Amino acid sequence: MPALLRIRDLAKTYRRGVAAYGTLRDLIAGGTGERRAVRALDGVSLSVGSGETLAVIGENGAGKTTLLKVVARITPPDRGRVEVGGRLSALIEVGAGFHPELTGRENVMLHGSILGLSRRALRAAMDEIAAFAGLTDAMDTPVKRFSTGMYARLGFAVAVHADPRVLLVDEVLSVGDEAFRVRCYERIDALMGGGTAILFVSHDLAAVERVAARAVWLHEGGVRREGKAGEVVAAYRTFATGA
Repeated sequence: MPALLRIRDLAKTYRRGVAAYGTLRDLIAGGTGERRAVRALDGVSLSVGSGETLAVIGENGAGKTTLLKVVARITPPDRGRVEVGGRLSALIEVGAGFHPELTGRENVMLHGSILGLSRRALRAAMDEIAAFAGLTDAMDTPVKRFSTGMYARLGFAVAVHADPRVLLVDEVLSVGDEAFRVRCYERIDALMGGGTAILFVSHDLAAVERVAARAVWLHEGGVRREGKAGEVVAAYRTFATGA
């Protein structure tokens, strides 16, 4: 199967500390406050083929969201390369790309345009997007009044209606009710059937085994294990429970 997403030797380090500057004198002098280097990604390489979902699992701070942000070009890597074979659509941060003062309908037009969809296509898909998100009665409400779940559902609905060749998804199945999760599963299956490559990050290991044939376990920024989803999930569960 041809790879639509190729990631080669990605590395990313952040500087973290209690504060960038220890005192006002440090700030004026140029800063001498101690800062700690945290390696978020350390030589990560992977690929996702056409019609495949690759799940990424691991503890908080393992590098999962940093990986998605680098692939989505939200943040640059220190080293490495990302190759994407077609339109990329991403749902990484809840509400990212939405303007709080605009209504749900206006944000669909704005965010969909950013993803490369025409205004005509967005108007034609508006009712379907609203129904998918379960927000038919809230589309004319400013999204600043939306709950976190409403944000995430609308963001996912727009992302999957953008007909992406590569889709990045972070924890969307953790929001919404069972009916919404079923719609998500059905849409993910349909996208894979149409040849979309999906990179799926989740702490929900049952969801990982449901949607992905392969999985990658990230640990301290590096790939600890990669293989069949069931085997990787089983190894991670053993590690996480200390069994």
